[in-house]
Amino acid sequence: MSAVRHIAIVGIRGIPAAHGGFETFAEHLAIHLRERGWRVTVYCQVEGTGPVFEDEWEGIRRVNVPVRGDGPASTIVFDWKVTNLAAKTRDGVVLTLGYNTAVFCARLRLAGVPNVINMDGIEWKRAKWGTVAKTWFWLNDWAGCWLGNHLVADHPEIKAHLMTRVRDQKITVIPYGADAVVAADEAPVRELGLAPGRYATVIARAEPENSLLEIVSGFSRKPRGIQLVVLGKYDRAHAYQRRVLEAASDEVMFVGAIYDKRVVSALRYHGTLYVHGHQVGGTNPSLVEALGAGNAVLAHDNRFNRWVAGEAQRYFDGAEAVSAAFDDLLAHPDVLQQMREASRARHAAQFTWARILGDYEALLSEYLPH
Repeated sequence: MSAVRHIAIVGIRGIPAAHGGFETFAEHLAIHLRERGWRVTVYCQVEGTGPVFEDEWEGIRRVNVPVRGDGPASTIVFDWKVTNLAAKTRDGVVLTLGYNTAVFCARLRLAGVPNVINMDGIEWKRAKWGTVAKTWFWLNDWAGCWLGNHLVADHPEIKAHLMTRVRDQKITVIPYGADAVVAADEAPVRELGLAPGRYATVIARAEPENSLLEIVSGFSRKPRGIQLVVLGKYDRAHAYQRRVLEAASDEVMFVGAIYDKRVVSALRYHGTLYVHGHQVGGTNPSLVEALGAGNAVLAHDNRFNRWVAGEAQRYFDGAEAVSAAFDDLLAHPDVLQQMREASRARHAAQFTWARILGDYEALLSEYLPH
């Protein structure tokens, strides 16, 4: 093994986290590895023009790469530039988060740089993408499988998918992590006009594959005596989002997109139930965070959610099933309490950061140059 363990993390916008699950994971992993004596480089996207420049955050080297714009085309340009920079790595391993531009990993292969790829979800199956985008993702799904030295699947079902492309030994299952939330201030909840223990939460992008219409419609079929708090951006000019807004009863609150971790943690911790409508993907960060907060979970019934949340939680398929689940669960607080206890146990057994980051360090160490 090389005397200095070095990792370069690519595929994200950067750290500290400000954009989503992969950035949050990268921040946790970078700090963990730095504390364990690794030299850590993270490539960060900066909007604008000019030369690449470096700085440091929490003892972690950040390589800042300016690109014009902030959309998908800009991200592709950023990924290409970063791959070329990372190809100069001679004393470490590259961790690529996501496969959306995995074809570029051919550059790392040609340079002889070991590259571990987290293959994320099955992006090309998502309903929101058009034909061109789905084709691009499908091709890159294959490219990542071929070009990566090793693949990480964040869910056993993602591994099963990848095994249709590569051998079992090339894939390691490591899910997503979350902090345990064992206490939270009530103030952020009350500031939103909510009473602790008298609401359910939904945290998801307002897209059909996240079952928002089914959840809101099912909840709104009758008075519940609690509120349904929906986090996310909603615009009446957007056809699907307008349908969700119009389906809502007076007990549904649309509070907008909230990124403040303190507020989100408080909403989770003091809620009576978390409703999770995601129909596709692997281990979803929001669902793992709900388990870490000890939430009772009502989730869309699919193989991804069932593995993450476990059989002690409740599942639905359609608005009628959502309505029936609320009828039953709100009438049985003892069952909700059992579900909360099961969530904490499931999180402690499978999704703590200590376990997840330790598994990543062990895997990455195998691919360090000798």
